[in-house]
Amino acid sequence: MSTKPGPNKEPIAVIGMGLRFPGANNPQEFWHLLRQGRDMVREVPADRWDLDRLYDADVNKPGKISTRWGSFLDQIDQFDWKAFRISPREAKYLDPQQRLLLEIVWEALEDAGMPFEEIAGSNTSVTIGQVWNDYLRMQTKNWSKLDSYSGIGGMPSFASNRVSYVFDLQGPSVTLDAACTSSMASIYYACQSLWSGEASLAIAGGVELMISPESSIMMSKAGLLSPTGHSRTFDAEADGFVRGEGAGVVILKPLSQVQPSERVYALLTGIALNHNGHNEWIMASNPAAQEAVIKHAHQQAGIDPNDIDYIELHSAGQPRAIHWRHRCWANSGARAD
Repeated sequence: MSTKPGPNKEPIAVIGMGLRFPGANNPQEFWHLLRQGRDMVREVPADRWDLDRLYDADVNKPGKISTRWGSFLDQIDQFDWKAFRISPREAKYLDPQQRLLLEIVWEALEDAGMPFEEIAGSNTSVTIGQVWNDYLRMQTKNWSKLDSYSGIGGMPSFASNRVSYVFDLQGPSVTLDAACTSSMASIYYACQSLWSGEASLAIAGGVELMISPESSIMMSKAGLLSPTGHSRTFDAEADGFVRGEGAGVVILKPLSQVQPSERVYALLTGIALNHNGHNEWIMASNPAAQEAVIKHAHQQAGIDPNDIDYIELHSAGQPRAIHWRHRCWANSGARAD
């Protein structure tokens, strides 16, 4: 990608990565899965919820989930609390999502070749996308199990704060809930912190685990989940999407600050964020708004849309949404093929 900056924006370099995805514990394993074209969707495992009791194909059935499928991590109950100097009692109440984040941030910093003692006390920012807090919600079902550590162990705000605390990072630290765009929004605001000078280094990413069925029940009632277990994003037979677990973070740095010894995976030359505004339904897409945000990102990057060779996008797997995505990309000035 060209290193030409957009208007008043310096390219941001990705210099480190860490992740946990189904079937992949690091970027190399994930790349191997992609090259193999493997599908990691499976039936809901027994350590999440009682699938046979909660499943019902009828989306209108109260308290039921209309799909048997998802993409899940293994051994989410495993955590080396000693490595992070967390007491056994506090670790007990620590949301597995926070545990995952600590592990992959550690790995991402190692991947970037950054000794922990060198960034301790720095103005490194942390922005994390997180929507659900199943672990805390499960504790609140039995008041007698609540502890002084329950709140800080389960509140979404502490997903980012925990990382900042453990690694002694003193830049902005924010957890974002922007639904499906939470991780992208975290990267957007990480870039803003670097461009504004609030931070000299940024850690950004997201996390999601499904350890309680409530959120899947709600999505079932909204008709969002695929009963067949396939996210057919570009298919006329699309019937929803399949939920998945995972966590991923990137280490970001202004390109001019990258050292010769540091590896650059990619450059972020343009990033944009907007909202649909008032529409027919709060969950409905607005093609005009999506066209605008795509154009803004291209303008900021100084890149012609027709020079883009690869596009990655999100879709809920609804046929109408797919049509709108195709339309908005075509109208943004890029090839529609």
